[in-house]
Amino acid sequence: MSFEWFVSRRYLRAKRKQKFVSLISLISVIGVAVGVLALIVVLAVYTGFTEGLRNQIIGINAHILVQRYGANIDNPDELVRRLETIKGVAAAAPYIYGQALITSNHGSTGVVLRGIDPRSAERVINIGKDMKTGRLKNLDRTKGSPGIVLGRELARQLGVGRGSRIRLISPNGPLSPMGILPMIRTCKVIGIFETGMFEYDSTLAFISLNTARSLTGMTRGVDGLEVRVTDIDQAGSIAAKIRKQLGRGYSVRDWMQINRNLFAALKLEKTGIFIALDLIILVAALN
Repeated sequence: MSFEWFVSRRYLRAKRKQKFVSLISLISVIGVAVGVLALIVVLAVYTGFTEGLRNQIIGINAHILVQRYGANIDNPDELVRRLETIKGVAAAAPYIYGQALITSNHGSTGVVLRGIDPRSAERVINIGKDMKTGRLKNLDRTKGSPGIVLGRELARQLGVGRGSRIRLISPNGPLSPMGILPMIRTCKVIGIFETGMFEYDSTLAFISLNTARSLTGMTRGVDGLEVRVTDIDQAGSIAAKIRKQLGRGYSVRDWMQINRNLFAALKLEKTGIFIALDLIILVAALN
């Protein structure tokens, strides 16, 4: 018989005159067991929630963002080839960010525009699996008006669906004697996506790189590169490798740095829950 079993049997199986003591010991053991069970269950659920939230955030975004300080990246294709030779990098793709007013016959609202190369973007972000209607690769295949992919909530606000036409109004237009004229583009909705996160589904739209350049006034190049890694837990070390290879002229941030405040808050909450449950177990043990 092991020492642990000997001690437990010694205190749980009391003599006839010590039945009350045995009952108290049993209640104490049950209290500690319930406390430990609660600790394990709560931490497991909270860890699952954190990982689910992380996967949703990273799914629509890249693991690493590469930008150039104070300038656009004029040679994205060359940089993509260089990045994909680094160990741990699965794929890279160019992007352009912008903002505009999006209008339809039923309403208007602000929108965050994300210009992408549909051929390479699906290798970096998981937007393909979030598509409810249409296909992302058709952004460059529309005839006439350029294509656009909207979040489901954004499409609902505008009262549009696949095949509808919307207008994008950007302040980055040409300079005239009257000042800067707005740039207006009519786009055809070729797809709708849903990530499950209201922040993205209500404010984000995908367009092609050429359409993004025309709306942002960019003549060439891109804002930056999105990078996908083979192991997201190693994104920090891979970002350091990229930073070393590209030099000081580039900003390289991994997903942990970009979402630092959110995940720091989640970690603090988890620590607080752990301490509270530990105190419950301690009280049960002392009784």
